[in-house]
Amino acid sequence: MTDPIKNGRSASSQQPDAPLVDTHVHLFRRGMPIVPNPRHTPDYEFTAEQLEATLDAHGVKFCVIAAASPWGDCNDYVVQSLRTHPLWRGTAILDPETTNRQDLDQLARDGMVGVRLSFITESQLPDLRSWAWRRFLWRLADMDWHVHLHLDGPRIAQVLPALEESGVKVVIDHIGRPDPVLRERCSGFQAVVRSIEKGRTWVKLSGGYRLGDHSAELAREMCRQVGYDRMLWASDCPFVGAESTTYRSTIDWLDQAVPDPANRRILGLNAIDLYFRGVLGSR
Repeated sequence: MTDPIKNGRSASSQQPDAPLVDTHVHLFRRGMPIVPNPRHTPDYEFTAEQLEATLDAHGVKFCVIAAASPWGDCNDYVVQSLRTHPLWRGTAILDPETTNRQDLDQLARDGMVGVRLSFITESQLPDLRSWAWRRFLWRLADMDWHVHLHLDGPRIAQVLPALEESGVKVVIDHIGRPDPVLRERCSGFQAVVRSIEKGRTWVKLSGGYRLGDHSAELAREMCRQVGYDRMLWASDCPFVGAESTTYRSTIDWLDQAVPDPANRRILGLNAIDLYFRGVLGSR
């Protein structure tokens, strides 16, 4: 039988035997319903076919599709795409009040592995200790899923304690989006470091183009404090709101943030362990 991990290996001279895994991309079609007051309103589409061509052009076979906040819990197109791409996984946006275990089980069969909490769009954060949220997070933990948190750094410390108490795995977007002035002194950055040390939290070294000139320095500082085993790489393709960004630049940015080839498991092996364990095996 063909080994799908070998087929997904990069031709990179820095890590020739490791698969490349992009842990954060988006898919959407024209005409999909957009939520009221969206953070972004793209006037174009980025289809599964376009994503596949982009990944192939850069030697990437594995990816994780992140539910995008403009379309809320309309996960239909992502689910359809996962069904026909066995090396792709996804996170969904779901309503904790109405989602039952049967819904989650079907999404798992379709290729979903977690739930995206796009709280960055919320002016008031939800009460994660309410009955609906405690029930929802318990179910996710019971399924060995993760929550994929997108929130501005100054507020991350407000939600991490409840997520940690629930026992669910946590994946944090864009180095935790720390305050651009406080940077590593931001309370959210420090809370993320403490959470990683507890053993159930991962961080995406991604979105550097959104974080300013200090983004690579922030990534290096995060790695210096907690190591590399819980770090993931992601492109954030197709760069909604910053479409002039190129895919190649997101890989080059990681070269600046993690210059030592010995630590380049961030490009793939960490993600294989987190998202594909039990399906493709772990290394």
